[in-house]
Amino acid sequence: MSYLDPRGGPSAPGDRPSNDEPAPYDAYWVPGEESQVGPAWNAPTAATSTSAAEFALTAGQHSGGHRRPDEEPKVKSRAGRNLPAAIAVGLSLCLIVLASLTLWKPAFLGVIAVASGVGIWEMTRAMRVTGAHPPLIPLLGGGVLMSGLAWFAGEDAVVLGLVVTVLAAALWRLADRPREFRQDLTASLLISVYVPFLLSFGILLSLPDDGAMRVLCTLLAVVLSDTGGYAAGVFFGKHAMAPAISPKKSWEGFAGSVTAAAVGSSLLLYFLLDVPFYWGLLFGAVISVVAVIGDLGESMLKRDLGIKDMSQLLPGHGGLMDRLDSILFAVPTAYLLLTLISPPG
Repeated sequence: MSYLDPRGGPSAPGDRPSNDEPAPYDAYWVPGEESQVGPAWNAPTAATSTSAAEFALTAGQHSGGHRRPDEEPKVKSRAGRNLPAAIAVGLSLCLIVLASLTLWKPAFLGVIAVASGVGIWEMTRAMRVTGAHPPLIPLLGGGVLMSGLAWFAGEDAVVLGLVVTVLAAALWRLADRPREFRQDLTASLLISVYVPFLLSFGILLSLPDDGAMRVLCTLLAVVLSDTGGYAAGVFFGKHAMAPAISPKKSWEGFAGSVTAAAVGSSLLLYFLLDVPFYWGLLFGAVISVVAVIGDLGESMLKRDLGIKDMSQLLPGHGGLMDRLDSILFAVPTAYLLLTLISPPG
């Protein structure tokens, strides 16, 4: 249950939630298993998986879960991915980013602003499951403000934009829903930091003359981490990494993520940014760790909210936030690391 949710859960472990509870609570109730506190997990296979596959496990799909007769299973691989759709969507997003960076760099500002807006919209919808109603309009305005400040004024101005966004959301909700002010403000603060503030570091990363290469190295490090973890997890995954949060992740897959990102980044940074191999190894390893943390963080948030995906905008991925979960934490980390090991200019 979310810490934002003012409502209590079932009165006893074996009691089914009442009809006035939101639908996501049904996924955690398994008929006839009064002693079961949570869902039964399958053995981990891959290091990374879509939230749809993980939610199917937590919803008791294999042990008495609720699924309509006309619903067909959507798991297409051992990692739970619809691989053709996932690959097509991932490549399309990468091409959009690369085109904006290479053809006309200011277009990258628009890409980040749009991504921020979509992410804010998905998060505000998700938070409503808890009863919170973070105000969409001031949050969207704050996302545009932070993106613009990052482009024109730098990192200190982004912090100012975050403060302005939170204050605007607080005033909006104070006038509209004063009784639920604390709950809505907490949700607004989470969304403001998690989406537009972290994404604005992507703009900061692109500002130097070699900014396109910096963004490319960061994105490829995340892709290498995801790919290495997927391959290692599928073939060698046996030990669950965080079964209560993401049952498909394994320690073997995590090792594959770090190894692939470190080795690949050492080559990328050497040839694209003239950074020594050892710094590239460190860069890739750190980016892989924070990318996995970001993925687990969003999985934990969705567990808490009791939802499967942030939305259904992207086939094979769910919502845009389901694709950005690893990148959000990786971008500010890459900005800090590259500032230290490869200072602009």
